[in-house]
Parts: sequence; C-alpha cells; structure tokens
Amino acid sequence: MDIYPWGNHRRFHSWSLFSEKEFGMRVQKVSLNVGFSCPNRDGSIGYGGCAFCNNQGFNPSYCHPEKGVKQQLEEGIEFLKKRYKGTSKFLAYFQAYSNTYGSIDYLQEKYSEALSYPEVVGIIIGTRPDCVDEEKLDYLAELSKKTFVSVEYGVESIYDKTLQIVNRGHDFNCSKVAIEMTAKRGLHTGVHMILGLPGESRDMMIEQTDVLSALPIQSIKFHQLQIVKGTRFENIYHEKPDYFQFFDFHEYVDLVIDIAEHLNPDIAIERFSGEVPPEYNVGPRWNAGRADQVLQKIEKRFIERDTWQGRLYNI
Repeated sequence: MDIYPWGNHRRFHSWSLFSEKEFGMRVQKVSLNVGFSCPNRDGSIGYGGCAFCNNQGFNPSYCHPEKGVKQQLEEGIEFLKKRYKGTSKFLAYFQAYSNTYGSIDYLQEKYSEALSYPEVVGIIIGTRPDCVDEEKLDYLAELSKKTFVSVEYGVESIYDKTLQIVNRGHDFNCSKVAIEMTAKRGLHTGVHMILGLPGESRDMMIEQTDVLSALPIQSIKFHQLQIVKGTRFENIYHEKPDYFQFFDFHEYVDLVIDIAEHLNPDIAIERFSGEVPPEYNVGPRWNAGRADQVLQKIEKRFIERDTWQGRLYNI
C-alpha cells in the first residue's frame, strides 16, 4: 500500500492527520456564535449579505450569542464527547459571520474567554478578507506564540465576476492580500470555497485550483452550492430555478476528486462537502447519508479511479 506525500495511506491530505501531527491526537472543533456582525450586512459595505448566506443554516443548535462563550463551549463539548468517544481536546471555532469584525479589545475578550476553557487547545477564526488589518493580525501572531491560532477566510471563488454575482463585496485580490498578510506572520491560514456558483463551469472550478495551490495556505474547505432558506438565492431559485447548476452526488464526487488531483499536496482538505439542515435547504438534496458516509464514498471513488491529491499538481 502506497504512502502518500503527507505521510499515510489515505488518498488525500486530511485535516485529521494535520491535527494529529499538530496536537498529538485528534481534536474536534466546537462552533461558536458570539454576536459578531458582517460589513456586508450592516451597511459598511452593503446590506443583505452575500446571496448564498444565512448563518442559521450552518450553525449548530446550541450556537446563540446570548448563551455566552462558556455555555456554548460546555454544550458543544458535551455533544462532541458523546459523538466522538475518547476526544478530550477541542478547538474553539468562531464560525458565525465575520469574527474579526470588531475592536481589538472585543476580540481579545472573546478569544481569551474561549482559550481559558480547560479543554480548549486553540482557536479557529472564520472571517472575511476585508475584516483584517495589520493591527489585528499582529495581535493574532502574538497570541499564536502561546496557543494554536488559525484564520479561515471565506474566499468562495477566485473569479471576480462570480464574487459580484453573489454580492460578496470584495474581489479576489482582497483575499490574496489578506492571506499573504496572515501567512507571513506564521499564522495557520485556511480558505473556504463554494463549488457550483452561478456562471462557473466545471472547468473553471478545476482551473482555479492552480491559483489556490500557489497561495500560502495550510487548509481548505469545499462546499457544494446549496439554496438556503432566507437568502437572495432562495428568491432567485423560486423565480428562475434554471439559473443554477446543481451536481448530482456522483457528479460532485468526481468533481472534487478532479480538483484534489490538482491541489498542492501540502494543503490539508478539511471537508469536501457540507449539508445544511433539511429545514433550511430549499434546493435539491442528495440524501447521500451523514457526513462520514459521504466521505467514505469519496474515498472509495479515489481508490476506484486509482488517484490521489496532487497527482496532477504542477503538471
């Protein structure tokens, strides 16, 4: 059985392998919603947010800012310990909205509260690339000397036309600059991408992988486009469903494997797909099983195709 460049037999560089190397064990992420907003909602950049976004569709049920950081961690960790037996260490994942969109004092307060929780060994900060600056990144760099800190940027697409269509409020260069500023400080840097956005062909989604592979990032998440209740895309979907292209499950599996073949093998893949709760998903559904079952099917397809992450990287 082959050993791949990342050091094990799996056909892709997994987040679980990264966490085992980083922490000496597998850790789980506990999602938090601490009341951050978004400049694309409050009028600083725009109103209404991105066309695909309703954070309620992506946050666990315990994530409510009125509960506070400690209570959310307690409830999240209790749930994860039941689901993942033997897990004893956790990363506080500031997930909802833009988690650097506030004053330094407010960021310090929230991050410190999470890091003071006994079983938390680091933080992951989900944010927009237009919500960081030198001062905030310098603070995070100092914090990273004491604990694990990862900054995860919602890039979504490298194509500026797509970013305009989804009302993102920034261009790809904004993402590129933020990623480079973050990485040069030695901070773990991740990105989030959406596959299937309007106007993007299958080839475009594969071709953007070369650009992503050249960025100084350590991890990446892929999500298929889903039509989420309460979004602008929901309104468009009801009026013009043909405006969107949706992959059936098997098409999508082959797409993400094609993308992985071109992806820098040093980049850990945190996820290949996501699924909003049924009550929030107003578009087509796969019914392909739980996240772990979906991943098993993707790994099986890697083997059937006798391929692996990075096979076509730099070719």
